Amino acid sequence: MKQIMNWSVLGLFALQVFSVTAQEVIPNNQSDFNPIMYRQSSPYRSALGQPGDQYWQNQADYSIEATLDPEKNTITGHVTLTYHNNSPYDLNYIWMYVEQNRFTETSRGTLTTPIMGNRYSGDVDGGCDISNLEAKSNKRSKASSKHVISDTRMQVFFNDPIAAKNGVATVSMDFTYKIPESGMDRMGRLTTENGTVYSLAQWYPRVAVFDDVKGWNTEPYLGAGEFYVDYGNYDYKVTVPYDYVVVGSGALVNDKEVLTSTQRDRFAKAAKSDDRVYIITPEEVNDVDKTRPTQNGTLTWHFKMENTRDVAFATSKAFVWDAAKINLPSGKTIMAQSVYPKEVSGNDAWGRSTEYTKGSVENYSNQWFEYPYPNAVNVASNVGGMEYPGLSFCNSTSTGRGLWGVTDHEFGHNWFPMIVGSNERLYPWMDEGFNTFINYYSAKAFNNGEYPNDLIKGRKSLRIYNSKNREGIDTYPDVVNTRNLGNTAYGKPGLGLIMLREYILGPERFDYAFKQYIKNWAYKHPQPSDFFNAMENGAGENLNWFWRGWFYGTGNIDLAISYVQPYKGDYVIVLENRGDFPMPVKLKVTYDDDTTEIKNIPVEIWQRGDSWNYLLKTTKRLKSVEIDPDKILPDVNSSNDVWPSDIYKD
Repeated sequence: MKQIMNWSVLGLFALQVFSVTAQEVIPNNQSDFNPIMYRQSSPYRSALGQPGDQYWQNQADYSIEATLDPEKNTITGHVTLTYHNNSPYDLNYIWMYVEQNRFTETSRGTLTTPIMGNRYSGDVDGGCDISNLEAKSNKRSKASSKHVISDTRMQVFFNDPIAAKNGVATVSMDFTYKIPESGMDRMGRLTTENGTVYSLAQWYPRVAVFDDVKGWNTEPYLGAGEFYVDYGNYDYKVTVPYDYVVVGSGALVNDKEVLTSTQRDRFAKAAKSDDRVYIITPEEVNDVDKTRPTQNGTLTWHFKMENTRDVAFATSKAFVWDAAKINLPSGKTIMAQSVYPKEVSGNDAWGRSTEYTKGSVENYSNQWFEYPYPNAVNVASNVGGMEYPGLSFCNSTSTGRGLWGVTDHEFGHNWFPMIVGSNERLYPWMDEGFNTFINYYSAKAFNNGEYPNDLIKGRKSLRIYNSKNREGIDTYPDVVNTRNLGNTAYGKPGLGLIMLREYILGPERFDYAFKQYIKNWAYKHPQPSDFFNAMENGAGENLNWFWRGWFYGTGNIDLAISYVQPYKGDYVIVLENRGDFPMPVKLKVTYDDDTTEIKNIPVEIWQRGDSWNYLLKTTKRLKSVEIDPDKILPDVNSSNDVWPSDIYKD
């Protein structure tokens, strides 16, 4: 029904619709505000949204030696896992992941991939061979070789249980596999003019997480679902032909053995430079006399990394290599590095990669939490974009804004989930969504907005929210329609945090709560309930209506101005919630003299119904009213957000 704008129409109808002295109560909406399960707490997880006084998590330390055979495109290696059982339970077995088994014709991931393929299609001629497995629950225990491999999982049994509360076990084995060319957009092989770039991830058998929420987390590696990994210390060695260069997560600890004196001097210069310094110039690629300390055989590159949930590496003889200093807020400096084929080395492409990496890491360190790793390495790859601690794979063909965007996004993942170690396989929004959120502000900061982030610009995502096939943020990544994953895991939760910061709480309250969440859960395993509780306690706000409405289900926002009427020298603005859940109302009122005011009306107006009469007290004549003037909310019907409007006319 069209509404009436005529100022003279007060009459019986208007008086029936609103009353300033006694707001009309219509059907109760209390269910929107009821508590949900996140109110629960335990000795392990406090209602404050931080680890409880009995919180525990297990630790996984790795010693790995691996050898690349570029003729056969294989990796052969030996891994020793030292597993620290800090849980209150004796463990007769552990579960490990053998994720290279995804690349077989009979894997669950292959068999659940559509015939026409998708982003997570991969090679099917691979698979990991395991041999010489030995598992000991303590130094005195007899070694066990018993294990069962099921798809991408492996159950390893012990002759004696790993003792609760600080028991230590070791598991060692040999492994070998063919490196997939197409590695589900997470790893793989890129052919370039001067050789193959190997991007190696999910490259060693590793233990699954045993936690206080689910016990063993053994969801299979299918494709869209990423990772959930324990923290520990890594000592790994990669042996390659002498003419190959290796970059990896963590610190290179034998630089004198694998770098020339010239390259070490260049690194020393880069460590003091805010501008990139070449370690290997485009002209030096494949000139082994200048770039390699030996001209025959193999070289072993040795890396170490502490308190990390994973490591990855890349190797090639085709790398241009440059580096620059990263300045951290504590005064400490570390290194940004980039490796890429010389055919993409121009300043409109990978020639700016180190600048982008430096800018991204510095921004997040200043804004949220200081970057903890010794290096940040960007690798030009056949992978579109994938993150690992201290190292990212980004598409070699990316340029300009695209390369900035993917670099910033992948390095943002060092905060979520590398520092804050959420379960990506079940809750991708806790890493992809949070990262999308911090990317929005990073883009604003980089070179004064050189590459604007348009996440909320023009409400471009409204088509998604109106889709009949939309799915909720809480949909598991391996279940969600791949066409919806960009919204459920990235866009919608990212926009949700922007709404929370800019529209609902304000930057000061939001930032304090969010930083406390990061600090309290750094190098730990938060669940969704921990995040919800952390934000509510830190900001001092009951937000159950927001979590319920935005993070669970597919409801939409539709705030409306029903009509405006003068009342006893003031004005009554009749507001309606025509959407599926409540939202505070931010009003911009403009007067005839073109002065403006912002009026913030709390969400509690919707507790008793979907209509509210707001009394605007003023001595001026009202010209216009607008809901959400900054256009942050994805309101699915913007035509009723402004008064006066054509929809209010006869």
